[in-house]
Amino acid sequence: MNPIDPVILFFLFGLAAGLLRSELKLPSALYESLSIFLLLTIGLKGGQGLATQPLAPLIPQIGAVIVLGVAQTLIAFAVLHGPGRFGRADAAATAAHYGSVSVATFAVVVAWLGARNIAFEPQMAILLVIMEIPAILVGIVLARGVSRQTDWRALGHEAFLGKGVTLLLGGMAIGWAAGPDGLAPVKGLFFDLFKGVLALFLLEMGLIVSRQVGELKRRGIVLIAFGLGMPLLSALLGLGTGMLLGLSVGGLTVLATLAASASYIAVPAAIRIAVPEANPAISLAGSLGVTFPFNILAGIPLYHWLAGQLAGAAP
Repeated sequence: MNPIDPVILFFLFGLAAGLLRSELKLPSALYESLSIFLLLTIGLKGGQGLATQPLAPLIPQIGAVIVLGVAQTLIAFAVLHGPGRFGRADAAATAAHYGSVSVATFAVVVAWLGARNIAFEPQMAILLVIMEIPAILVGIVLARGVSRQTDWRALGHEAFLGKGVTLLLGGMAIGWAAGPDGLAPVKGLFFDLFKGVLALFLLEMGLIVSRQVGELKRRGIVLIAFGLGMPLLSALLGLGTGMLLGLSVGGLTVLATLAASASYIAVPAAIRIAVPEANPAISLAGSLGVTFPFNILAGIPLYHWLAGQLAGAAP
């Protein structure tokens, strides 16, 4: 039996400490620093890989993941909005979270594949950035329509120039310009320490997830069922998209994981500007309290197994 990945154990430790109401808490400045480190490193790794291959083949892949993100958002909204479920604003906001992606989940799947020496396409970091944005715009249109009251300038700035997108794009630009040889002097800091920093980040994530339990109790079975069912459906859509694009087993696993993940950084910031009437506790309880733990504990191995089955069955 394979041992449990230590980064998962750090998450479980943080979750248990939070549920037991321990006084354990990372300083907010450290949590912010860990986030910046992870985003930059993911960008650097993606940019380094892109430096060794042509960029033209990326165009159809970018188009495909945009369609995937839009479809996921529309499906999630259709499931959430209706009698006995959620109002229009809350359903649209939550759907936007699930149509977008989680950088932390991406970092976990990258570490999971790396520990098993499973390669994947370097452009997945670019697809990560692309997949963050369409769901935000679709979710806002679902909530408000095209309205003069919407501050599209502020929204566009948050969606395209938010901290997460800026760090990822900046890291990729540096990695692409420097290439593998140019990045060699900083590899020890960014690449070699990646998993240790991820472990500390997931410790804090476990503490954050523990604080969503109250909202899950209030919202009951609907939010829990959606938080478990939607990532499974989205993973299948991601696998199908990846098969059409001809991705490797590692690439299929990453794309399925991205599709199955739910944002809790970029989308909440943008939705807060455009749909202030939406209750952020609902979206975060689902994405952080249910979907994030499910993906990193059980989802990623499942998606990799499915990717292997599909790749083996392909002619």
